[in-house]
Amino acid sequence: MRYDTPIYFQKLTPGEYDPTTGNYGEDAISEDMKSASVMDTGTNTMMLVYSGIKEGSLTIHLQNHYDRPFDRIRVGNKTYGVDFSRKLRLKQVYVVSEVV
Repeated sequence: MRYDTPIYFQKLTPGEYDPTTGNYGEDAISEDMKSASVMDTGTNTMMLVYSGIKEGSLTIHLQNHYDRPFDRIRVGNKTYGVDFSRKLRLKQVYVVSEVV
C-alpha cells in the first residue's frame, strides 16, 4: 500500500456576526495535510456502510491515527464527509463520500 496521496483535514470556523450590517462574515477553513493511501471503496464495503452502491465513495488509509477534530477531508479539489471510521492498532481507515 502506498501512502503517497496528500489529503487535507479541514476544520471550519464560522464567520462572526456583524451587528451593524446584520450579516455573518466569511467562514475560515484551516487545513492539516497528511499522506494517505486513497482508493475506491469496494462493493462489499459499500454494502456494509451504505446498504447499497454509492458513487464517488473513497477509502482512505492513514499510517498513524489522526486525533485532532475536523469537519471534512479534501482530496484534490473535492471535499468529502466521513461516513465510517475505524481505528486499528497502528493505522486508521476512513470511508468517505463526496460533499456537494
